Amino acid sequence: MKLPSLNAQILIAAVVGVLFGWLAHGGKHDTALYAASLVGTLFIDLLKMVLVPLVFCSIVVGIANLRQHQQMHRVWRYTLLFFISSMLVAIVIGLTASNLFKPGAGLHLAMFEGAIQQFEAKSMSLPDFFAGFLHGLFMNPFKALAEGQILAVVMFALLSGIALVMGGAQFDDLRGLFEQGLALCMRLVGWIMQLAPLGVAALLFKLVAQQDVAILQVLARFAAVVVGSTLLHGLLVLPLVLWLFTRRSPLWLWRGAREALVTAFATSSSSATLPVTLRCVTQHLHVKPEIAGFVIPLGATMNMDGTALYEAAAALFIAQLAGVDLNLAQQLVVCLTAMIAGMGAPGIPSAGMVTMVMVLQSVGLPAEAIAILLPIDRLLDTLRTTVNVEGDIVGSLVVQHMTAVGPRV
Repeated sequence: MKLPSLNAQILIAAVVGVLFGWLAHGGKHDTALYAASLVGTLFIDLLKMVLVPLVFCSIVVGIANLRQHQQMHRVWRYTLLFFISSMLVAIVIGLTASNLFKPGAGLHLAMFEGAIQQFEAKSMSLPDFFAGFLHGLFMNPFKALAEGQILAVVMFALLSGIALVMGGAQFDDLRGLFEQGLALCMRLVGWIMQLAPLGVAALLFKLVAQQDVAILQVLARFAAVVVGSTLLHGLLVLPLVLWLFTRRSPLWLWRGAREALVTAFATSSSSATLPVTLRCVTQHLHVKPEIAGFVIPLGATMNMDGTALYEAAAALFIAQLAGVDLNLAQQLVVCLTAMIAGMGAPGIPSAGMVTMVMVLQSVGLPAEAIAILLPIDRLLDTLRTTVNVEGDIVGSLVVQHMTAVGPRV
C-alpha cells in the first residue's frame, strides 16, 4: 500500500498531536509527556545540527552564483526593501487592531501582581540593544559557527560570498566546495524530514497538553486581537502582495509552502524550520537556489513580520493595562523599535520576549509587565512564527520576480 505524501503525513500528525494533547490536558500523563518531549527535542536538535552549515553554505553559494546573472546588487536592494516594508505593514496592522479593540481596557495590573513579582525582567535599553546587536554581527567566525550564533554566521557568509564574487576565477575551486557542502546539507535535510511527522505530533501534543487554559481565559481578548491581526497579515496581506507582483494564487503558495508552514507552527522556530523552508521554495515553488539561498536564511534572522506585529500590539496592551494613553509620537517609537527588535530577535521559540523588554522601555512602560504575556506567549509564538516563515517565502518569490531571474523549468 502506498503511503501518503510527506505533506499529508505532517498534516495528519499535526491533527493527531492536537487531538491527543487536548484529551490529555489537565491529567497526569508524565510518561506520555516525557516521550513527546524526547521525540520533539530530537527532531529540533536534528534540524539545528544541520542548520549552521546549511545557512553558511547556502548564503555563500547564493551570492557567488548571483555573479552569473549580474543581479547581486538588485537582489540586495529588493530583499531589504521587501523585509522593511512587510514588517512595517505588519506593525501598523498590530497597532491599528490594538487601538480599535483595546484588549487591555477594563483590566488592571493588580490582578497580575503575583506573576510580576515572581518574574525578573532583563533590562535592555535602546543603546544597549544596538551595541549588543552590532557586537553580535561581527565576531570570530569559528566561534560563531561552533556556538550557532546565526546572525554572525550570516554576516560572515555574506562577506565570504562577496569575496568569492570579487575574486573571480581564482576562487572557482572553493566555490565548488561550498556547492558540494550545500548539496550534502540538503541530503541530510531530506533524511531528517522523514522524522517530521513524529516530531510535529510530539511537539503539538506537549504544547496543547501543558497549556494553562485558566490563564488563557483571562487573556483571551488580547490573544484574539493578536491572532486576528496575525491571520489578517498571513492570509490576506502577504498573499495579496504575492499576487500583485507575480499573479500567483494563495492556494498555489500554501500548497507549495505547506510543509514549511506546518513545521514552523510546530517548532515555533524560523531558524529550525529554515532547512524545510529552503526545500519548499526550491523544490515546490521553483525559486532559483541562488535566490532562495540568499533571501531565506537572511529572512530567518531579519524578516520577522509576526514577531514585530505581536510586540507592537503587546506594548499597547500593556499600556492599556497600566492606564497609559500612548500618543501618536509614542506609537511611532513603538513601531520603529518593534521593527528593530524583530530584526534582532533570534529565530528560536519565544525569543521575542527578550527584545519585548526593549519595546516596552522605549515608551517608558514597566519591563516587569512582560510577565503578563508569559502564559500565552508560547501559544501565540506558534502562529507568529508561521507568518514569519511565510513572509520569507513570499519575499523570495517577489525578489525573484523583481530581479527577472526566472523560475526553473
